[in-house]
Amino acid sequence: MPQTTSTVSFDESAAIERVARLMAIPGRSGQEAAVANFIINALQAAGVPDSAMSFDTANKRSPIGGECGNLILKLPGSVRGPRRLLMAHIDTVPLCVGCQPVRDGDFFRPKDATTALGGDDRSGASVILTAVLELLRSKTAHPPLTVMWAVQEEIGLVGARCVSVPKLGQPKLAFNWDGGAVNLVTIGATGDYAIEIEVTGLASHAGAHPEAGVSAIAIASIAIADLQRNGWHGLIVKGRKRGTSNIGVINGGEATNVVTPLVKLRAEARSHDPVFRKRIVEEIRKAFERASRELKNSTGQRGQVRFHSELKYEAFKLSEDEPTVQAASAAITAAGLTPELRISNGGLDANWMTAHGIPTVTLGCGQSGIHTPSETLNIPSYLTACQIASRLAAGQ
Repeated sequence: MPQTTSTVSFDESAAIERVARLMAIPGRSGQEAAVANFIINALQAAGVPDSAMSFDTANKRSPIGGECGNLILKLPGSVRGPRRLLMAHIDTVPLCVGCQPVRDGDFFRPKDATTALGGDDRSGASVILTAVLELLRSKTAHPPLTVMWAVQEEIGLVGARCVSVPKLGQPKLAFNWDGGAVNLVTIGATGDYAIEIEVTGLASHAGAHPEAGVSAIAIASIAIADLQRNGWHGLIVKGRKRGTSNIGVINGGEATNVVTPLVKLRAEARSHDPVFRKRIVEEIRKAFERASRELKNSTGQRGQVRFHSELKYEAFKLSEDEPTVQAASAAITAAGLTPELRISNGGLDANWMTAHGIPTVTLGCGQSGIHTPSETLNIPSYLTACQIASRLAAGQ
């Protein structure tokens, strides 16, 4: 039967004030404690016992440490049904630190043109907090719930990767708010390898004896040009196989009169196809090794390459018949919108949650222009996301 379109009633003014306050709290990756405390205080004020809230130890397994782990709330159900997980991440990129959100009609924008807004993903954090608070206020019946405010998403999905899975209570359906348009249901995402390359050359005086040196910069340049020329950098299309790669960071050299002996690079390789993604990584490795063999100094010495790659997250794709997908689509339809299923070329916390055995879709809150000073949050879309989250929390 077609689902009836209806509206969930909740305090819209409080929801708008809540997201504005959350976006204003500094909290880059690893420094999320103040954001978590805001959420805890709001839950305590609503009568949630301290015993229902806890932090896991994801920060202790993170490469950067961090002030706190993932904040997890567990609520028993008032009706029977499979446990549901609602989640969003609470860290922002550094550009958001110092943001002062201002309302401009139907949008929030950053007051200062030198900061981003932080709608990615404080809007998602506010959506799930609003859903819980309204559920408690209205005493609406609901199945068992787990709510997670994840840390360190922006630096490689660290919170979701390192989550203490037993603390989640074995949810069967999971919904992550960290997208754009509010009608989107992201059912899959690409996988990503992180790559670190260290090119070692030979130092020499660049004026007196340049021939005695081997430039690490030159080796790296030859390798990158090789990748670009042969179609292994940027958008990669090889027959029916597709992926992307990027040399994103290069550090090396301290003086113009020294043949540079050391360059460090960071890169990535993405594809929905795990086998092809490994092929991209291998092509990058071979390009740098070829370049190191190509250059030698006047006595025949060559540079060296140290190459390390690590899977940041694996690709996934949920079936359209997956209960999580069906529930999300039904909630969007009930809000008067047409659900649009999509596959993302970026990584999401849902990558790791699905890898942990918890099929997770990602939904939007109305964010756009994220990670830039032109970032905005569409307030009507955000409020619709709160409606959708409230429905999903109630099991409707």
